Amino acid sequence: MVKLRKGKKVGLALGGGAVLGAAHIGVLRALKEHDIEIGWITGTSIGALVASLYVFDKDFDKVSEIAIDLNWKKIGKISLSRYGLFSNKKIKRFLDEAIGEVTFEQAGIPLAFVATNILNSEKVVLNKGDIAEAVMASTCIPGIFKPVKHNGMLLVDGGIVENVPVPTLRDMGAGRIIAVDLNARYTYKKPENILQVLANSFHYTLMHAAKAQSGDADILIQPDLSGFNRIDTHQTPGLIEKGYEEAKKVLKEELSKKSWWG
Repeated sequence: MVKLRKGKKVGLALGGGAVLGAAHIGVLRALKEHDIEIGWITGTSIGALVASLYVFDKDFDKVSEIAIDLNWKKIGKISLSRYGLFSNKKIKRFLDEAIGEVTFEQAGIPLAFVATNILNSEKVVLNKGDIAEAVMASTCIPGIFKPVKHNGMLLVDGGIVENVPVPTLRDMGAGRIIAVDLNARYTYKKPENILQVLANSFHYTLMHAAKAQSGDADILIQPDLSGFNRIDTHQTPGLIEKGYEEAKKVLKEELSKKSWWG
């Protein structure tokens, strides 16, 4: 077990990145192998989805199976409107089946997701009530999915305001923080369809803002996921392995530093 300084706990911030988010599962596996216990966890977009699966079912193999079986048909359906091409209401059904109809209050550790109120561009921290509805809001990529109505707000993907939710984790009281940025080392390729055009445009903008957010993390994991695209869900096994290998390498280097030991 990694022993930290007295009074310090480890928080985990999982960033957005569409399908690339499967790499988060590999990171979680590496953390478990290093006996690092997470005291808080925040997630933005796909990071919120993975965080919810992890918090309510810490069996790595099961979470991996759920992720590998996940595809766009299970989380979205065509629902053309003036606000988006798809509805992501299926995400709620998917999560309710995977982890049950659970709330933040039932989480074993402090948990929060980040969304954006499209009416005023303000950050919205979701940490109360239904988990699946919060994930719907945090993963709602603007232009692709219709905004989610919540308490008089119209919520979309939290990546617009905080793609790597380290500041939110600090506000929750986390001491030591491990953050995962899926976009920092990503090399963009020519898009093959409209979904890739939208996804690439959206995440290219977020990549620059995330540098300031993730810079405050004590350990920053940035896997190079350039060999994968943001759309194809068949890449999940490879993404999990890539996240695992990068996390193992970074943790081996960082945990050898005296500042991490008690």
